[in-house]
Amino acid sequence: MPQDIESANERTALLLHVANDRRLSAIQQHEEASSIVKSHVTVEEQAMSGSTVGERLAYNDYSTIDWLHDLVKDSYRMRFIHSRKGLRYSLYTVFDDCSGWIAVAIIGTLTACVAFLVDIAEATVSDWKLGYCTRNPFLNREACCGDKTPLLGIASEIGDECRYFRVWSTNYGSSFAIYVAWALLFGVISSSATMLTKRSLPAVSDAHGDKQNGSYDAPPQPVASGKSMYMAAGSGIPEIKTILSGFVIPNFLDFKVLAVKAFGAVFAVATGMCLGKEGPFVNISTCVGYLVGIQFPKYRDNGRKLRELLSAACASGLSVAFGAPIGGVLFSYEEISTYFPRKVLWRAFLCSLFAAMVLKALNPTGTGKLVLFETHYGTSYNPVHYLVFVLLGVAGGVFGGVFCKANFLWSKWFRSYSIIKDHPVFEVFLVVAATALLQYPNPLTREPGDIVIKNLLVDCNGAASSRSWVCQNEARTDGRWDYVGWLTYGTVVKLALTIITFGCKVPSGVIIPALDAGALFGRLVGQAVGLPSRRVTHDHQLLEYTVPHMVAILVAKWVADALGKEGVYDLAQTVLGHPFLDLDHSLHLVQQQNALVEHLIPPPQTMAEITVDVPASNKVARGELAHKLALLRRRGLMDAGLVLVQNGGMLQGYIAEGELAFGLESVGAIFAADAAVRLLGDGEDGDLDLSMFVDRTPATVCAKAPMEYAAEMFGKLGLRHLCVLDEGTGRLVGVVIKKRLVAYLDGLKH
Repeated sequence: MPQDIESANERTALLLHVANDRRLSAIQQHEEASSIVKSHVTVEEQAMSGSTVGERLAYNDYSTIDWLHDLVKDSYRMRFIHSRKGLRYSLYTVFDDCSGWIAVAIIGTLTACVAFLVDIAEATVSDWKLGYCTRNPFLNREACCGDKTPLLGIASEIGDECRYFRVWSTNYGSSFAIYVAWALLFGVISSSATMLTKRSLPAVSDAHGDKQNGSYDAPPQPVASGKSMYMAAGSGIPEIKTILSGFVIPNFLDFKVLAVKAFGAVFAVATGMCLGKEGPFVNISTCVGYLVGIQFPKYRDNGRKLRELLSAACASGLSVAFGAPIGGVLFSYEEISTYFPRKVLWRAFLCSLFAAMVLKALNPTGTGKLVLFETHYGTSYNPVHYLVFVLLGVAGGVFGGVFCKANFLWSKWFRSYSIIKDHPVFEVFLVVAATALLQYPNPLTREPGDIVIKNLLVDCNGAASSRSWVCQNEARTDGRWDYVGWLTYGTVVKLALTIITFGCKVPSGVIIPALDAGALFGRLVGQAVGLPSRRVTHDHQLLEYTVPHMVAILVAKWVADALGKEGVYDLAQTVLGHPFLDLDHSLHLVQQQNALVEHLIPPPQTMAEITVDVPASNKVARGELAHKLALLRRRGLMDAGLVLVQNGGMLQGYIAEGELAFGLESVGAIFAADAAVRLLGDGEDGDLDLSMFVDRTPATVCAKAPMEYAAEMFGKLGLRHLCVLDEGTGRLVGVVIKKRLVAYLDGLKH
């Protein structure tokens, strides 16, 4: 990446500082070769040319970042910044120390602005299915009737009738048909916009490098063509989890994805499909985090630091989705992030706080309140009612477990048909049609998901709310079995439609429809036991129901875990085929196998292809390295490499595929075709020296170590590769890359 004048000056001083290092590559003294290196290698990386860690190029597509390398790289950067004297550099040091806080504040603010635009647009577009505001067609029904205007406040409350909002028709059949037509149009618009973000990912061999037909002993096959994915489809959370775990998905956090995600979410939610905005908001906040982060060299040039910033950014997405800043932090920590140190916790809190404050000031709902929905209980509970909350927890766990498995099976089966796989807009059309036809007849499910919850959480003790459809039915004394039937029908339909909707090629989340089903079921149970019939609540005045809520949540988790350990986003990653290493799930799998690390050792043919026996001269024929590079590319893993040995198999270092290709094809272009390549030792004038790219301190493990060692080292240290040594002799017997472990764990799941 090109550097500015200031960076060039810093680099000059830094290279003078290490000029006497005996391992400084001689290639730096070659003007043309040095120019090539400077154009591809960051300043911080060039500073590490004399270290045992070695330099790295920018991470390529779908490769894994090297967490340990980036840690050392950031240490070099920090030491250099703090070593400079003078007022100017002291101020720069202070700015660098505060840049993380500044970045998250900007991210939270911008995320809230995007969420404000999406919220007001979605509310208006959604109401177009029913009618329009005669005063201003771009006002939603609530703003039109009650003067609840964004950026302002409440001028009046909505009355029984609204003379300014005109419905399309007073005839039920005509209204039904218009509702379905608008929903289909919105669905096609959202899905068509999503199609604009189709990208072909880099190819990865079906054999994961060495595995074919269930065996790791088969030779690697030619690389298959890369798969395609729609960057703006779905919630984006499975992809974000993959990125935060250390993998690189190209273009996923670009501005185009952000724009399409926001635009598509407006029309997707407006269809009335069983989906929500919370997933897209998390994706949008992460895109904002990336776009802000790359403006800071501290984050732009360091994959580890960038992921710290993205973890904090995720929290603001859920904060604006539900008006719950603390919930956003917990969601990022519990569900999305794999690396979440204490400093990220505090920055996530600040990011989430800024997002919530700015959104409250913008006031998209016109109510002046931050929360998406709220309720007042109006009654207490007795100890015997704990059994009711246990029942709710069991039901919630069963619903969640069944949903995860059913959605996984549906995605694998229904979306395998060519007409659906090749025409995703057609699938959206079918789902929207089914949703509109099934939900419109039920007064409880006709509105978008967040409005459904708001209507169900109504407190019927208030004078204003007593006029609502829910309260009027619950006040009846004739048995109200038709109302109970609508609650039951709504619960079943919501669950069924959510199963077939999640995974469609539109921006969508799964939390809101899950809350819809829970709220419907909770209201249904409330009819029988006389408790305040809410299943999900946001109450900032009473804490009395905190304990029973905790009981229900814990029971739900236990039941869901009994049905399956993997959550909906984990299963979605499996369907999408993204590589992901979750430490908890990994340990759960390997603890059942009693396997050793040697099980991961590649077959002899693969080891012969990736091993370079470096002679005493520390130079290797260029043709040999070019041949081995071609073999690496045939394996299609993109983040594999060559391991260097001497003296009968003693490990000397590791050079990654990307750096090897750059050295041979870019730097090596100015050298003779038969020039030998120096991989180890001190460089000399005229050498084609790639020793700067060699990691002389790769992580190692004994071949007889339990498999838990490998899972822990990859999961906690963020390793890109792990060298396996023979017990007793210490000689190299294998090299395991992260994707190989992921492939092994995937095999244990099936």
